[in-house]
Amino acid sequence: MNPSGEALLQEEQRVRRQGTGIEATELIGTWQLDQIWPKGQQRPAQFSAQVLRWLGAQLQISTAANQLQLRNAVRLGLVELRFEGPGSLQGRRPLLQFHFDQMQLWLAGRCVFSKPLPEPSPQKLSFFALIQRDPSGWLAARGRGGGLACWRLVA
Repeated sequence: MNPSGEALLQEEQRVRRQGTGIEATELIGTWQLDQIWPKGQQRPAQFSAQVLRWLGAQLQISTAANQLQLRNAVRLGLVELRFEGPGSLQGRRPLLQFHFDQMQLWLAGRCVFSKPLPEPSPQKLSFFALIQRDPSGWLAARGRGGGLACWRLVA
Protein backbone atom coordinates (compact mmCIF):
# COMPACT_ATOMS: atom_id res chain seq x y z
CA MET A 1 0.00 0.00 0.00
CA ASN A 2 1.28 3.45 -0.91
CA PRO A 3 1.78 6.12 1.74
CA SER A 4 -0.43 9.16 2.15
CA GLY A 5 0.82 12.60 1.18
CA GLU A 6 0.93 13.56 4.86
CA ALA A 7 3.03 10.50 5.75
CA LEU A 8 5.43 11.29 2.90
CA LEU A 9 5.83 14.88 4.08
CA GLN A 10 6.65 13.66 7.59
CA GLU A 11 9.15 11.14 6.23
CA GLU A 12 10.68 13.80 3.99
CA GLN A 13 11.37 16.02 7.02
CA ARG A 14 13.11 13.12 8.76
CA VAL A 15 15.28 12.18 5.74
CA ARG A 16 16.35 15.80 5.24
CA ARG A 17 18.04 15.54 8.64
CA GLN A 18 19.11 11.90 8.66
CA GLY A 19 19.25 10.71 5.04
CA THR A 20 17.69 7.55 3.66
CA GLY A 21 20.52 5.10 3.20
CA ILE A 22 19.07 4.17 -0.21
CA GLU A 23 21.69 2.50 -2.41
CA ALA A 24 21.79 2.43 -6.22
CA THR A 25 21.10 -1.33 -6.26
CA GLU A 26 17.72 -0.70 -4.58
CA LEU A 27 16.63 1.47 -7.53
CA ILE A 28 17.27 -1.06 -10.30
CA GLY A 29 14.08 -2.09 -12.05
CA THR A 30 11.05 -0.81 -13.88
CA TRP A 31 8.93 1.61 -11.89
CA GLN A 32 5.38 2.50 -12.90
CA LEU A 33 4.13 5.91 -11.83
CA ASP A 34 1.37 5.45 -9.28
CA GLN A 35 0.62 8.77 -7.59
CA ILE A 36 1.72 12.39 -7.86
CA TRP A 37 1.24 15.35 -5.56
CA PRO A 38 1.69 18.82 -7.06
CA LYS A 39 4.07 21.17 -5.28
CA GLY A 40 2.60 22.30 -1.97
CA GLN A 41 -0.35 19.87 -2.04
CA GLN A 42 -1.16 17.10 0.45
CA ARG A 43 -3.77 15.52 -1.82
CA PRO A 44 -2.70 13.50 -4.85
CA ALA A 45 -3.54 14.74 -8.34
CA GLN A 46 -5.89 11.89 -9.21
CA PHE A 47 -6.68 12.91 -12.79
CA SER A 48 -3.05 13.55 -13.80
CA ALA A 49 -1.90 10.32 -12.19
CA GLN A 50 -4.67 8.37 -13.92
CA VAL A 51 -3.71 9.79 -17.33
CA LEU A 52 -0.04 8.94 -16.75
CA ARG A 53 -0.94 5.41 -15.64
CA TRP A 54 -3.16 5.05 -18.74
CA LEU A 55 -0.15 6.10 -20.85
CA GLY A 56 1.97 3.50 -19.07
CA ALA A 57 4.39 6.09 -17.66
CA GLN A 58 7.47 4.20 -16.53
CA LEU A 59 10.90 4.94 -15.16
CA GLN A 60 13.42 2.19 -15.85
CA ILE A 61 16.68 2.26 -13.93
CA SER A 62 19.58 -0.03 -14.82
CA THR A 63 23.37 0.00 -14.66
CA ALA A 64 25.93 0.01 -17.44
CA ALA A 65 29.67 0.57 -17.10
CA ASN A 66 29.28 1.32 -13.37
CA GLN A 67 26.81 4.12 -14.05
CA LEU A 68 23.06 4.34 -13.60
CA GLN A 69 21.03 4.53 -16.80
CA LEU A 70 17.51 5.96 -16.77
CA ARG A 71 14.70 5.61 -19.29
CA ASN A 72 11.48 7.55 -18.91
CA ALA A 73 8.74 6.42 -21.29
CA VAL A 74 5.06 6.78 -22.11
CA ARG A 75 3.11 4.58 -24.49
CA LEU A 76 -0.06 4.96 -26.48
CA GLY A 77 -0.93 1.73 -28.26
CA LEU A 78 2.02 0.77 -30.47
CA VAL A 79 3.71 4.18 -30.10
CA GLU A 80 6.25 4.75 -27.34
CA LEU A 81 8.16 7.95 -26.56
CA ARG A 82 11.41 7.39 -24.65
CA PHE A 83 13.94 9.66 -23.01
CA GLU A 84 17.21 7.99 -21.97
CA GLY A 85 20.39 9.05 -20.24
CA PRO A 86 22.87 8.62 -17.41
CA GLY A 87 22.32 9.25 -13.73
CA SER A 88 24.06 9.06 -10.37
CA LEU A 89 23.29 9.15 -6.66
CA GLN A 90 24.70 12.16 -4.80
CA GLY A 91 24.76 12.87 -1.06
CA ARG A 92 23.32 11.00 1.89
CA ARG A 93 19.66 11.83 1.23
CA PRO A 94 20.48 11.02 -1.70
CA LEU A 95 19.67 12.91 -4.89
CA LEU A 96 19.21 10.84 -8.03
CA GLN A 97 20.67 13.30 -10.55
CA PHE A 98 20.25 12.61 -14.26
CA HIS A 99 19.93 14.06 -17.72
CA PHE A 100 18.45 12.65 -20.86
CA ASP A 101 20.85 12.56 -23.79
CA GLN A 102 18.57 10.74 -26.22
CA MET A 103 14.93 11.03 -27.29
CA GLN A 104 13.44 8.15 -29.27
CA LEU A 105 10.12 7.37 -30.89
CA TRP A 106 9.28 3.68 -31.18
CA LEU A 107 6.52 2.17 -33.31
CA ALA A 108 5.57 -1.48 -32.85
CA GLY A 109 8.85 -2.26 -31.10
CA ARG A 110 11.09 -0.54 -33.69
CA CYS A 111 12.89 2.77 -33.27
CA VAL A 112 11.63 5.07 -36.04
CA PHE A 113 13.17 8.34 -34.80
CA SER A 114 16.12 9.14 -32.56
CA LYS A 115 17.52 12.52 -31.62
CA PRO A 116 20.46 13.36 -29.36
CA LEU A 117 19.70 15.93 -26.67
CA PRO A 118 22.19 18.53 -25.40
CA GLU A 119 23.70 18.05 -21.97
CA PRO A 120 22.46 20.66 -19.49
CA SER A 121 24.80 22.62 -17.26
CA PRO A 122 25.41 21.02 -13.83
CA GLN A 123 23.07 23.58 -12.22
CA LYS A 124 20.21 22.51 -14.55
CA LEU A 125 20.43 18.73 -14.06
CA SER A 126 17.16 17.01 -13.31
CA PHE A 127 16.92 15.17 -10.00
CA PHE A 128 14.73 13.22 -7.66
CA ALA A 129 15.34 13.79 -3.95
CA LEU A 130 14.71 10.26 -2.71
CA ILE A 131 12.40 10.01 0.29
CA GLN A 132 11.74 6.31 0.77
CA ARG A 133 12.21 2.93 -0.90
CA ASP A 134 9.80 0.56 0.75
CA PRO A 135 10.56 -3.20 0.70
CA SER A 136 6.95 -3.85 -0.36
CA GLY A 137 7.80 -2.33 -3.75
CA TRP A 138 7.31 1.42 -3.90
CA LEU A 139 9.60 4.42 -4.20
CA ALA A 140 8.82 8.03 -3.25
CA ALA A 141 10.76 11.14 -4.29
CA ARG A 142 10.45 14.88 -4.81
CA GLY A 143 11.38 16.18 -8.26
CA ARG A 144 13.25 19.30 -9.28
CA GLY A 145 9.91 21.06 -9.93
CA GLY A 146 8.77 20.49 -6.34
CA GLY A 147 6.15 17.78 -6.85
CA LEU A 148 6.11 14.44 -5.06
CA ALA A 149 5.85 11.16 -6.93
CA CYS A 150 5.32 7.58 -5.88
CA TRP A 151 6.18 4.64 -8.17
CA ARG A 152 5.44 0.92 -7.91
CA LEU A 153 8.11 -1.62 -8.84
CA VAL A 154 6.77 -3.78 -11.70
CA ALA A 155 9.91 -5.63 -12.84
